[in-house]
Amino acid sequence: MDKGMLAGRKKVMRAQTEREILGLLDHPFLPTLYSHFETEKFSCLLMECCSGGDLHLLRQRQLGKHFTEQAARTKMERKKHLQPHAVLIPLPLQGHINPFTHLAVKLASKGFTITFVGTELTHKQIATAQSLKDDNNPFSHAQKSGLDIRYAKISDGFPLSFDRRANASQFMEGLTHVFQAHVDDFIENLVLSKPNPPISCLIADSFHVWASTIAKKYNLVNVSFWTEPATVLTVFYHMDLLKSNGHFGCHDKCEDTIRYIPGVQAIKPEDLPSYCQDADPSARYVFKCIEDAQSADFVIGNTVHELESSAISALQEQQPFYAIGPVFPTSFSKRTISTSLLPASDYTNWLNSKQDGKLLYISFGSLANLSKQDILEIAQGILTSKVSFIWVIRHNILVSGERNILPLGFEEETADRGLVVPWCSQLAVLSHPAVGGFLTHCGWNSILESMWCKVPMLCLPVLADQLTNRKLVVDDWKIGVNLCTGRLIRREVVAENIGKIMSKSDESRKNIEKTKMILQNALSNEGSSEKNLNQFIEDMKNKILQNN
Repeated sequence: MDKGMLAGRKKVMRAQTEREILGLLDHPFLPTLYSHFETEKFSCLLMECCSGGDLHLLRQRQLGKHFTEQAARTKMERKKHLQPHAVLIPLPLQGHINPFTHLAVKLASKGFTITFVGTELTHKQIATAQSLKDDNNPFSHAQKSGLDIRYAKISDGFPLSFDRRANASQFMEGLTHVFQAHVDDFIENLVLSKPNPPISCLIADSFHVWASTIAKKYNLVNVSFWTEPATVLTVFYHMDLLKSNGHFGCHDKCEDTIRYIPGVQAIKPEDLPSYCQDADPSARYVFKCIEDAQSADFVIGNTVHELESSAISALQEQQPFYAIGPVFPTSFSKRTISTSLLPASDYTNWLNSKQDGKLLYISFGSLANLSKQDILEIAQGILTSKVSFIWVIRHNILVSGERNILPLGFEEETADRGLVVPWCSQLAVLSHPAVGGFLTHCGWNSILESMWCKVPMLCLPVLADQLTNRKLVVDDWKIGVNLCTGRLIRREVVAENIGKIMSKSDESRKNIEKTKMILQNALSNEGSSEKNLNQFIEDMKNKILQNN
């Protein structure tokens, strides 16, 4: 604003008052004042860019220099579209449902309307495991607290009785072709129902192959939610380099270090995701998903910029990528939304009876399988180490499907210091002061939760991204140690490394204190993840307006 003009028209006080009012306002329908400064001739306001033009000049051009009621109503209707309505569709697996659930709450807390879509099977599993009431809606508590999270369930294309785990290849084919049709029908019916606000955005799991097709068909902003480390995604994005350099599918043949993947300083072939190493029936599906994710308008990642800055920068050269993690509740209580597919008992009283920091928590997640020999060697290592422990052993953890999992007499011999359970609330256990170490399969959710709870890790990766995740934990961040070298598990090495991770002097224990601070700072009001989330929301709103 020209100072001379303001003074000549006696509007200096008016301009100052307007600046002060703008500085106090914070509303999605009003432009944001970021800062102001003075020059010799001008008083300058640094404001949010509003591409629609100057409202005052537009009003001046109207007949009678004012908007008609109909014109004002039309403009207000357009503004209502600025309240995003996002449809969230996770992959129907535990490790993907968890971060999607917490993302729904996080976005709803920022003013979004959310429609969360689960499958009929996962809904049945969650309802059974949690003994749900309130119309079997896992988000009922969130709704009562004022969050606009709507819940729906659709078929994944298979009968409820179909064993998806035993028929994984067939299930993947169904997710590729049949599930897409059910999603399409659901979105079409939702659009025709004219919800308020109308749906404007699709946030699909990066491990769905159809997101770009559905988003384009219904003119929705296409957001891909990546639930693994950014390092894994940049490896997938550069599979062409792995192939041209002879490192794709060469696990047993190559020993040299890979140094040509953008954003990854160095990685050994054995640390690549399993889909890039060996013949895997799921690989074709995964690669189709990655190809589809590359066409998304935005990618949001459950990671932290300070942990993976190089990989994130490499991804941002290809498409908009926002590190908004860790995406989970930072305070764990019984009121936290639970979407566990398996029933879990409360072991707090047992945990309370143990010394602080002396307990080893053992869990290999909801999907990974081990051989009976692996379980035997781990059990013998636990016996030798004399460590106190709580061990989660799913009924279907063995590759063979056998139900007699532990060595004969193991539970009796460790009854005074150990507890074997079928499932538990991992966050409740990790956050308990008795727990001092975590023997893990290196699932990404488990790693983030372990870092947040400051529990160093003993790593036994099994498949998929877990192999790369181990590298991050042990080699890069140094917040854990390997259970064994290579894929051969030996009881004496297990015992030795249990002793190492449970030692108070272990380096990983000191380093994990630092990573906890990185996570905590990232989620603060001025932290990188909070800023990235706000920037994502701003960019997405602009994209919604552009689409409209």
